[in-house]
Amino acid sequence: MRDVLESAASVWSDLGLVEIRLAETLILIGLLVVARSMLSRVVNRRVQDVHARYHWNKALSYAATLIGILLVGRIWFVGFRSVATFMGLVAAGLVISLKEPVMNMAGWAFLLWRRPFVVGDRIQVGEHAGDVIDRRLFQFSILEVGNWVDADQSTGRIIHIPNGRLFTEPQANYTKAFPYLWNEVSVTITFESNWREAKRLLLEVGERHRMGPELERQVLARSDEYPIFYSTLAPAVYTRGGEYGIVLTLRYMCGARQRRGTEQVIWEDLLDAISARDDIDIAYRTQRFFDRSTEVRTLRRAEPDLS
Repeated sequence: MRDVLESAASVWSDLGLVEIRLAETLILIGLLVVARSMLSRVVNRRVQDVHARYHWNKALSYAATLIGILLVGRIWFVGFRSVATFMGLVAAGLVISLKEPVMNMAGWAFLLWRRPFVVGDRIQVGEHAGDVIDRRLFQFSILEVGNWVDADQSTGRIIHIPNGRLFTEPQANYTKAFPYLWNEVSVTITFESNWREAKRLLLEVGERHRMGPELERQVLARSDEYPIFYSTLAPAVYTRGGEYGIVLTLRYMCGARQRRGTEQVIWEDLLDAISARDDIDIAYRTQRFFDRSTEVRTLRRAEPDLS
Protein backbone atom coordinates (compact mmCIF):
# COMPACT_ATOMS: atom_id res chain seq x y z
CA MET A 1 0.00 0.00 0.00
CA ARG A 2 2.85 2.31 0.79
CA ASP A 3 4.41 1.68 -2.62
CA VAL A 4 1.10 2.53 -4.30
CA LEU A 5 0.84 5.81 -2.40
CA GLU A 6 4.43 6.75 -3.28
CA SER A 7 3.78 5.95 -6.95
CA ALA A 8 0.63 8.09 -6.96
CA ALA A 9 2.47 10.93 -5.28
CA SER A 10 5.23 10.68 -7.89
CA VAL A 11 2.69 10.78 -10.70
CA TRP A 12 0.97 13.85 -9.24
CA SER A 13 4.37 15.47 -8.80
CA ASP A 14 5.25 14.79 -12.43
CA LEU A 15 1.88 16.16 -13.57
CA GLY A 16 2.51 19.31 -11.56
CA LEU A 17 5.93 19.69 -13.16
CA VAL A 18 4.41 19.31 -16.63
CA GLU A 19 1.86 22.01 -15.86
CA ILE A 20 4.59 24.35 -14.65
CA ARG A 21 6.69 23.75 -17.77
CA LEU A 22 3.64 24.18 -19.99
CA ALA A 23 2.82 27.49 -18.30
CA GLU A 24 6.41 28.66 -18.66
CA THR A 25 6.38 27.70 -22.33
CA LEU A 26 3.15 29.62 -23.01
CA ILE A 27 4.43 32.68 -21.17
CA LEU A 28 7.72 32.54 -23.08
CA ILE A 29 5.97 32.24 -26.45
CA GLY A 30 3.67 35.13 -25.54
CA LEU A 31 6.62 37.33 -24.58
CA LEU A 32 8.43 36.50 -27.82
CA VAL A 33 5.33 37.29 -29.89
CA VAL A 34 4.83 40.63 -28.10
CA ALA A 35 8.52 41.53 -28.43
CA ARG A 36 8.56 40.63 -32.11
CA SER A 37 5.38 42.64 -32.73
CA MET A 38 6.77 45.72 -30.96
CA LEU A 39 10.05 45.58 -32.85
CA SER A 40 8.18 45.10 -36.13
CA ARG A 41 6.14 48.24 -35.45
CA VAL A 42 9.31 50.20 -34.80
CA VAL A 43 10.80 48.96 -38.07
CA ASN A 44 7.63 49.78 -40.03
CA ARG A 45 7.63 53.34 -38.67
CA ARG A 46 11.31 54.09 -39.21
CA VAL A 47 12.17 52.17 -42.38
CA GLN A 48 10.60 53.71 -45.47
CA ASP A 49 12.01 51.41 -48.14
CA VAL A 50 9.58 48.54 -48.81
CA HIS A 51 12.27 45.93 -49.55
CA ALA A 52 14.37 46.88 -46.50
CA ARG A 53 11.25 46.74 -44.30
CA TYR A 54 10.44 43.28 -45.64
CA HIS A 55 13.95 41.97 -44.89
CA TRP A 56 13.92 43.45 -41.36
CA ASN A 57 10.59 41.77 -40.57
CA LYS A 58 11.82 38.44 -41.93
CA ALA A 59 14.98 38.69 -39.82
CA LEU A 60 12.91 39.42 -36.70
CA SER A 61 10.72 36.38 -37.38
CA TYR A 62 13.75 34.11 -37.83
CA ALA A 63 15.42 35.45 -34.68
CA ALA A 64 12.27 35.03 -32.59
CA THR A 65 11.79 31.46 -33.84
CA LEU A 66 15.39 30.48 -33.09
CA ILE A 67 15.36 32.04 -29.61
CA GLY A 68 12.03 30.33 -28.88
CA ILE A 69 13.35 26.89 -29.88
CA LEU A 70 16.43 27.28 -27.69
CA LEU A 71 14.57 28.56 -24.63
CA VAL A 72 11.71 26.05 -24.88
CA GLY A 73 14.30 23.29 -25.22
CA ARG A 74 15.92 24.45 -22.00
CA ILE A 75 12.57 24.28 -20.23
CA TRP A 76 11.52 20.80 -21.35
CA PHE A 77 14.92 19.13 -21.50
CA VAL A 78 16.54 20.20 -18.27
CA GLY A 79 18.12 16.77 -17.89
CA PHE A 80 20.38 17.23 -20.88
CA ARG A 81 23.81 18.67 -20.21
CA SER A 82 23.65 21.29 -22.92
CA VAL A 83 21.42 22.71 -25.60
CA ALA A 84 23.89 21.39 -28.17
CA THR A 85 23.12 17.83 -27.10
CA PHE A 86 19.42 18.52 -27.37
CA MET A 87 19.76 20.06 -30.83
CA GLY A 88 21.92 17.16 -31.99
CA LEU A 89 19.38 14.56 -30.92
CA VAL A 90 16.55 16.50 -32.52
CA ALA A 91 18.49 16.89 -35.76
CA ALA A 92 19.29 13.17 -35.90
CA GLY A 93 15.64 12.26 -35.41
CA LEU A 94 14.51 14.73 -38.07
CA VAL A 95 17.01 13.45 -40.62
CA ILE A 96 15.75 9.89 -40.16
CA SER A 97 12.00 10.51 -40.07
CA LEU A 98 11.49 13.77 -41.97
CA LYS A 99 13.73 13.72 -45.01
CA GLU A 100 11.81 16.22 -47.15
CA PRO A 101 11.35 18.89 -44.46
CA VAL A 102 15.02 18.58 -43.52
CA MET A 103 15.98 19.02 -47.18
CA ASN A 104 13.81 22.13 -47.32
CA MET A 105 15.48 23.54 -44.21
CA ALA A 106 18.89 22.81 -45.73
CA GLY A 107 17.72 24.64 -48.86
CA TRP A 108 16.70 27.60 -46.71
CA ALA A 109 20.20 27.67 -45.16
CA PHE A 110 21.63 27.53 -48.69
CA LEU A 111 19.46 30.51 -49.66
CA LEU A 112 20.78 32.54 -46.74
CA TRP A 113 24.40 31.52 -47.25
CA ARG A 114 24.93 31.48 -51.01
CA ARG A 115 22.09 33.86 -51.93
CA PRO A 116 21.45 32.45 -55.42
CA PHE A 117 18.51 34.84 -55.58
CA VAL A 118 16.77 37.42 -53.41
CA VAL A 119 13.28 38.86 -53.29
CA GLY A 120 12.66 40.78 -56.50
CA ASP A 121 14.87 38.63 -58.76
CA ARG A 122 13.38 36.94 -61.81
CA ILE A 123 14.36 33.28 -61.77
CA GLN A 124 13.54 29.92 -63.28
CA VAL A 125 13.70 26.68 -61.27
CA GLY A 126 13.00 23.63 -63.37
CA GLU A 127 9.96 24.41 -65.50
CA HIS A 128 8.71 27.29 -63.33
CA ALA A 129 9.74 30.90 -63.97
CA GLY A 130 8.72 34.07 -62.17
CA ASP A 131 9.63 36.92 -59.84
CA VAL A 132 10.62 35.96 -56.29
CA ILE A 133 8.16 37.51 -53.81
CA ASP A 134 8.91 35.56 -50.61
CA ARG A 135 11.44 33.20 -49.00
CA ARG A 136 10.48 31.03 -46.03
CA LEU A 137 11.87 28.17 -43.97
CA PHE A 138 10.37 25.40 -46.11
CA GLN A 139 9.57 27.07 -49.42
CA PHE A 140 9.94 30.17 -51.53
CA SER A 141 7.26 31.81 -53.65
CA ILE A 142 7.36 33.27 -57.15
CA LEU A 143 4.87 35.28 -59.17
CA GLU A 144 4.68 33.18 -62.33
CA VAL A 145 5.57 34.53 -65.75
CA GLY A 146 5.10 32.83 -69.12
CA ASN A 147 3.25 29.49 -69.16
CA TRP A 148 -0.02 30.15 -71.06
CA VAL A 149 0.78 33.89 -71.34
CA ASP A 150 2.82 34.75 -74.42
CA ALA A 151 6.25 36.25 -73.68
CA ASP A 152 7.66 36.99 -70.23
CA GLN A 153 4.64 38.53 -68.55
CA SER A 154 2.85 37.63 -65.35
CA THR A 155 0.05 35.08 -65.23
CA GLY A 156 -1.09 36.25 -61.78
CA ARG A 157 -0.46 32.83 -60.20
CA ILE A 158 1.76 32.46 -57.14
CA ILE A 159 3.81 29.25 -57.17
CA HIS A 160 5.26 27.87 -53.94
CA ILE A 161 8.42 25.82 -54.54
CA PRO A 162 10.03 23.67 -51.80
CA ASN A 163 13.52 24.82 -50.88
CA GLY A 164 14.82 21.28 -51.38
CA ARG A 165 14.32 21.69 -55.14
CA LEU A 166 17.39 23.93 -55.16
CA PHE A 167 19.55 20.81 -54.77
CA THR A 168 17.88 18.82 -57.56
CA GLU A 169 16.77 21.38 -60.18
CA PRO A 170 18.88 23.78 -62.27
CA GLN A 171 18.30 27.45 -61.49
CA ALA A 172 18.47 30.44 -63.81
CA ASN A 173 18.61 34.01 -62.53
CA TYR A 174 17.54 36.63 -65.07
CA THR A 175 18.62 39.69 -63.10
CA LYS A 176 21.32 39.05 -60.47
CA ALA A 177 24.61 38.77 -62.36
CA PHE A 178 23.53 40.45 -65.58
CA PRO A 179 20.28 42.47 -65.50
CA TYR A 180 20.03 42.54 -69.32
CA LEU A 181 19.25 39.86 -71.89
CA TRP A 182 20.05 39.33 -75.53
CA ASN A 183 16.82 39.11 -77.49
CA GLU A 184 16.15 38.38 -81.15
CA VAL A 185 13.47 39.49 -83.61
CA SER A 186 13.28 37.58 -86.91
CA VAL A 187 11.50 38.69 -90.09
CA THR A 188 11.24 36.70 -93.33
CA ILE A 189 11.14 38.51 -96.66
CA THR A 190 10.58 37.05 -100.12
CA PHE A 191 13.50 35.91 -102.24
CA GLU A 192 12.62 38.60 -104.79
CA SER A 193 12.90 41.41 -102.21
CA ASN A 194 15.83 43.79 -101.89
CA TRP A 195 17.30 41.97 -98.91
CA ARG A 196 20.24 44.33 -98.49
CA GLU A 197 17.92 47.29 -98.07
CA ALA A 198 15.68 45.29 -95.73
CA LYS A 199 18.73 44.41 -93.63
CA ARG A 200 19.72 48.07 -93.48
CA LEU A 201 16.22 49.07 -92.35
CA LEU A 202 16.16 46.41 -89.64
CA LEU A 203 19.57 47.48 -88.32
CA GLU A 204 18.43 51.11 -88.35
CA VAL A 205 15.40 50.20 -86.24
CA GLY A 206 17.62 48.26 -83.83
CA GLU A 207 19.99 51.22 -83.42
CA ARG A 208 16.99 53.46 -82.72
CA HIS A 209 16.07 51.32 -79.70
CA ARG A 210 19.60 50.63 -78.51
CA MET A 211 20.47 51.03 -74.83
CA GLY A 212 22.06 54.30 -73.81
CA PRO A 213 25.83 54.60 -73.28
CA GLU A 214 25.42 54.81 -69.49
CA LEU A 215 23.56 51.49 -69.37
CA GLU A 216 26.17 49.91 -71.62
CA ARG A 217 28.91 51.04 -69.24
CA GLN A 218 27.02 49.43 -66.36
CA VAL A 219 26.75 46.17 -68.27
CA LEU A 220 30.46 46.13 -69.08
CA ALA A 221 31.30 46.97 -65.46
CA ARG A 222 29.71 43.69 -64.36
CA SER A 223 32.74 41.88 -65.76
CA ASP A 224 34.55 42.84 -62.54
CA GLU A 225 32.22 40.54 -60.57
CA TYR A 226 31.53 37.78 -63.10
CA PRO A 227 33.56 36.64 -66.12
CA ILE A 228 31.04 38.00 -68.63
CA PHE A 229 32.69 39.76 -71.53
CA TYR A 230 31.22 41.20 -74.73
CA SER A 231 33.30 42.94 -77.35
CA THR A 232 30.31 45.05 -78.38
CA LEU A 233 26.76 45.63 -77.23
CA ALA A 234 25.59 47.12 -80.51
CA PRO A 235 22.61 45.54 -82.34
CA ALA A 236 23.45 43.19 -85.20
CA VAL A 237 21.44 41.68 -88.05
CA TYR A 238 22.12 38.15 -89.30
CA THR A 239 21.06 36.69 -92.66
CA ARG A 240 20.13 33.14 -93.58
CA GLY A 241 17.98 31.35 -96.10
CA GLY A 242 14.64 29.98 -94.97
CA GLU A 243 12.09 27.61 -96.44
CA TYR A 244 10.05 30.32 -98.13
CA GLY A 245 12.22 33.44 -97.98
CA ILE A 246 15.26 35.19 -96.58
CA VAL A 247 15.33 35.32 -92.78
CA LEU A 248 16.78 38.47 -91.20
CA THR A 249 17.36 38.27 -87.44
CA LEU A 250 17.96 41.35 -85.31
CA ARG A 251 19.94 40.60 -82.15
CA TYR A 252 19.84 43.33 -79.52
CA MET A 253 20.16 43.78 -75.78
CA CYS A 254 17.28 44.83 -73.53
CA GLY A 255 16.24 44.76 -69.89
CA ALA A 256 15.28 41.39 -68.45
CA ARG A 257 11.64 42.49 -68.09
CA GLN A 258 11.41 44.46 -71.36
CA ARG A 259 11.49 41.75 -74.02
CA ARG A 260 7.85 41.98 -75.05
CA GLY A 261 7.75 45.78 -75.00
CA THR A 262 10.88 46.16 -77.13
CA GLU A 263 9.70 43.52 -79.60
CA GLN A 264 6.45 45.44 -80.08
CA VAL A 265 8.04 48.80 -80.85
CA ILE A 266 10.66 47.20 -83.12
CA TRP A 267 8.00 45.35 -85.13
CA GLU A 268 5.83 48.47 -85.43
CA ASP A 269 8.75 50.59 -86.68
CA LEU A 270 9.81 47.84 -89.07
CA LEU A 271 6.31 47.40 -90.52
CA ASP A 272 6.06 51.15 -91.09
CA ALA A 273 9.44 51.15 -92.85
CA ILE A 274 8.60 48.15 -95.06
CA SER A 275 5.17 49.50 -96.02
CA ALA A 276 6.88 52.55 -97.52
CA ARG A 277 9.00 50.39 -99.84
CA ASP A 278 7.92 48.75 -103.10
CA ASP A 279 10.94 46.44 -103.34
CA ILE A 280 10.50 44.64 -99.99
CA ASP A 281 7.72 42.15 -99.19
CA ILE A 282 7.26 40.02 -96.08
CA ALA A 283 7.14 36.32 -96.95
CA TYR A 284 4.53 33.88 -95.71
CA ARG A 285 3.59 30.30 -96.39
CA THR A 286 1.85 29.83 -99.73
CA GLN A 287 0.67 26.88 -101.82
CA ARG A 288 0.84 26.47 -105.57
CA PHE A 289 -1.25 23.94 -107.53
CA PHE A 290 0.21 22.59 -110.78
CA ASP A 291 -2.15 21.60 -113.60
CA ARG A 292 -0.02 19.52 -115.95
CA SER A 293 -2.26 19.76 -119.01
CA THR A 294 -2.66 23.54 -118.82
CA GLU A 295 0.94 24.23 -117.87
CA VAL A 296 2.29 21.99 -120.70
CA ARG A 297 0.10 23.65 -123.38
CA THR A 298 1.17 27.08 -122.16
CA LEU A 299 4.83 26.12 -122.33
CA ARG A 300 4.44 24.69 -125.87
CA ARG A 301 2.84 27.89 -127.13
CA ALA A 302 5.64 29.90 -125.62
CA GLU A 303 8.41 27.81 -127.27
CA PRO A 304 9.97 29.56 -130.34
CA ASP A 305 9.59 27.98 -133.79
CA LEU A 306 13.11 26.92 -134.90
CA SER A 307 12.12 25.34 -138.26
